[in-house]
Amino acid sequence: MFIEKAIRHDSKPEFYNELADQLKGLLGGERDPIANAANTSALIFQMLPNLNWAGFYFRQENELVLGPFQGKPACVRIAVGRGVCGTAVERMRSVLVEDVHAFPGHIACDAASRSELVVPLLRDGSVFGVIDLDSPLPSRFDRNDQAGIETLAAIYSASSGWVRHGRGRPGVTHA
Repeated sequence: MFIEKAIRHDSKPEFYNELADQLKGLLGGERDPIANAANTSALIFQMLPNLNWAGFYFRQENELVLGPFQGKPACVRIAVGRGVCGTAVERMRSVLVEDVHAFPGHIACDAASRSELVVPLLRDGSVFGVIDLDSPLPSRFDRNDQAGIETLAAIYSASSGWVRHGRGRPGVTHA
């Protein structure tokens, strides 16, 4: 059962532990990946300070397609290997960027963004999407944020009914 409550920001590891508990309650019993992505992005955007965008991109073949998010309108399609999101997919690991202007090939969907954290969503050893966070503050994200969002990504992936359907295209199952 989901009960939203304020979380103190004194310790990032404790903050993310409490946020993970809230996300488990929010997604508990629901298997629809789009509904869960919508609620996950809303919870992250509401609870993390200093964000201007929080959302999902889902992989379709060799590109990422925009999913549920909170913030200004965003780029709809991003090629795998391009920008921070595409790089995270290509490397199959999180990418933390302190200054997006120093990241080669950064895609500026919102000119106000200064730092970014992208965490891949994994299922059966493959990346089926990413969680993307942007901030108007330089160096907003650190390794504690990365570890915390990686935990949230794992909770989302485990709770949602994504399975692979040939040639890397995700599909939905409600098993």
